[in-house]
Amino acid sequence: LSSCGFRKTVQKGKLMDFTSTVIIPLLFGSLGIFALFRLLQWMRMRAYLQEAVVVITGATSGLGKECAKAFHAAGSKLVLCGRDSEKLKEVVQELCAVKNHRKNTHKPHTVLFDLSDTKTVVNAAEEILKALGHVDILINNAGISFRGTIVDTGLDVDKKVMETNYFGPIALTKALLPSMIKRRQGHIVAISSVQGKISIPFRSAYAASKHATQAFFDCLRAEVEQYDIEVTVVSPGYIQTNLSLNAVTADGSRYGVMDKTTAQGQTAAEVAQVVLNAVGQKKKEVLVAGLTPCLAVYLRNLCPRLFFTLMASRAKKERKAKGS
Repeated sequence: LSSCGFRKTVQKGKLMDFTSTVIIPLLFGSLGIFALFRLLQWMRMRAYLQEAVVVITGATSGLGKECAKAFHAAGSKLVLCGRDSEKLKEVVQELCAVKNHRKNTHKPHTVLFDLSDTKTVVNAAEEILKALGHVDILINNAGISFRGTIVDTGLDVDKKVMETNYFGPIALTKALLPSMIKRRQGHIVAISSVQGKISIPFRSAYAASKHATQAFFDCLRAEVEQYDIEVTVVSPGYIQTNLSLNAVTADGSRYGVMDKTTAQGQTAAEVAQVVLNAVGQKKKEVLVAGLTPCLAVYLRNLCPRLFFTLMASRAKKERKAKGS
């Protein structure tokens, strides 16, 4: 017994020696390498965003406004786009009033246009290039949501949503793309949605526009890689913005309701930080959503029959809740 105990003591001692001389140094070494990697990544991101000309559509509120704050803090030269000149001025004043240790001395440039009017979009692109010379990063953020049944929705409403969410962004992208190709430098960001990957009942026009957006920018990414141009698609879930309040309904009127899911979503500031990091790290695609939406995306691909059954059940519950 004493011999057995002695062997156990020796083995335990060897194990402790191995842990102290190999495992612990290896662990701390790995942590050090990881910390160094993150530091280099942060420095590269900062250098990438510093002084970069960043165009943001829908910059007067919600995610667009928070993106403006995030990129301004990163030292970028901003071009803020929107339909309301007064709100654009308010955002500029708010940004210029911000004080931080890396104060951005560049006053944001503003461009007034409506994304649903492709003619004004082309003119806006010309104005941007004339004023700034080039665009480093384009963030296609502006958009409109939709609530309504397919059977009751007029085709003009489908067209309105598609003009704003799809044709407007691709018109602006196409107008700025040649200058990026000429410089062999640029980064195009599309703020899509989880609904660009899955469709839920009573969001047909919105989901269709985001599916089209996903497809277009996936194609673009492949085509412009030879020119060293980056393309990032960000697909958020629910965000605490006025998107549902300003959504159009089947007859084209304003929805005017803050959905519970929207109210409980991520803050626009949180998502804006994700967008900033995705751009800085040159990610191809980012899904910014909770567990349930992420699972739904995988379920749609792996087990579509079950997904369709769940969506049909959801549609039934929503109809019953509305008493229709």
